[in-house]
Amino acid sequence: MTQEIVKPLVFDDLVIGQEVHTFVRGPITTSHLMRWSAAIENWHRIHYDHPFATGHDKLPGLLVNGTWKQHFLVQMMRELLGPTGWLWKIDFSFRKMDVAGSTLTAWAKVTDLQVRDGFGYVTCEIGIRNQDGQESTPGSATGVVALKGGKPVPYPFVPPHD
Repeated sequence: MTQEIVKPLVFDDLVIGQEVHTFVRGPITTSHLMRWSAAIENWHRIHYDHPFATGHDKLPGLLVNGTWKQHFLVQMMRELLGPTGWLWKIDFSFRKMDVAGSTLTAWAKVTDLQVRDGFGYVTCEIGIRNQDGQESTPGSATGVVALKGGKPVPYPFVPPHD
């Protein structure tokens, strides 16, 4: 698995359209899938029984768990926002299956920047692509970060009512 060190977002340095992060994992092995399934107690055979997944369910291979992909996107955004940022909203949909053997890249691109109540709100288009560039899990996320020289984001962050 590949690990990349990322500097947390500095709101004042961001521009709309900027690709701000990629986060790579893989190739995803059958051991990864089995360990994840065991950890979350998801015993559906499509994640660990290749003959069942491909024969009975006619799938292209063992499937990467949807909860793993959810965690992957949240982990990417948390790393991007840094220890002082706050992931406020995340939304995504499963559009394509990812299978064992894939190398997956989570990515984020800035689509909106707002300053409200003394904080920087960063909205990103996000997603997961496989090694062939096929998008499987598109979505969006909004994080809150401090402004340069501004007050820190409180923990817990209480979002505005709007």
